[in-house]
Amino acid sequence: MREKRIVLVNDVTGLSRCSVACQLPIISAMGIETAFVPTAILSINTYHKDFFFDDYTSKMNDYIETYKKMNIDFDGICSGFLGSAKQIEIVKEFFKDFKTEKNFILVDPVMGDHGKLYPTYTREMQEKMRELMPYAAIVTPNLTELCALIDETYHETSNEQELKRMCEKLSQMGPKMIVVTGISIGHQILNFVYNHGKVEKIYAKRIGEDRSGTGDVISAVIAGSYLKEKNFLEAVKKSTDFASKCIQHSVDIDAHPHMGLCFEPLLKELGD
Repeated sequence: MREKRIVLVNDVTGLSRCSVACQLPIISAMGIETAFVPTAILSINTYHKDFFFDDYTSKMNDYIETYKKMNIDFDGICSGFLGSAKQIEIVKEFFKDFKTEKNFILVDPVMGDHGKLYPTYTREMQEKMRELMPYAAIVTPNLTELCALIDETYHETSNEQELKRMCEKLSQMGPKMIVVTGISIGHQILNFVYNHGKVEKIYAKRIGEDRSGTGDVISAVIAGSYLKEKNFLEAVKKSTDFASKCIQHSVDIDAHPHMGLCFEPLLKELGD
């Protein structure tokens, strides 16, 4: 017998609580062994000038080969920021090689926000990201990314029927569990849950301004909680509650929003 194991396919950022740097301790605190495949190495997130960046694309296949030779298996696979069409293709092959009937794949399609894709995100990458959908059980897009995945013009909405329609369109590509994160409604944030055709709305109080790394925290808690309990709705509720507490703590200690969510004092809550 071994501990449950999740592998993260994401960039590794040394300082600023994002990507693997926050996902690994969060999932580990939930009693789950955590491995990772780096897509890039950064000294600090790109909101800060003079950051060090090392693209890991040319090394990813050799890195993954070790896991193949050792016949390593994973109970969960989570992908995050992917910086090129080549990386997305590598990750698709990784999914093919390591997907089994017993594990699950979560894709966080880090493509853009606030109605716009990131400047580096090409049309080819957008189309390639759709190729990951047939392998994913869970997808965690924001509204911008949902529109991009289903190839619709971005439009703000919190209407239940419209969001359900959009999620159904994405679900037809493969994923049956979708949470559309961070929909702003006045002083509240809506996380819209689509779960095998059923929908739920989970609200959280808006606290301060947007913080980098929030999506990484949410996807990590969803992945760990889902692996332990196999209940998607409860996993989203737990992630929303945990992220809200981390944001409130970050505001309380006046942490800079580009330094991520100050989750460390709250990790013990995830072991419950």
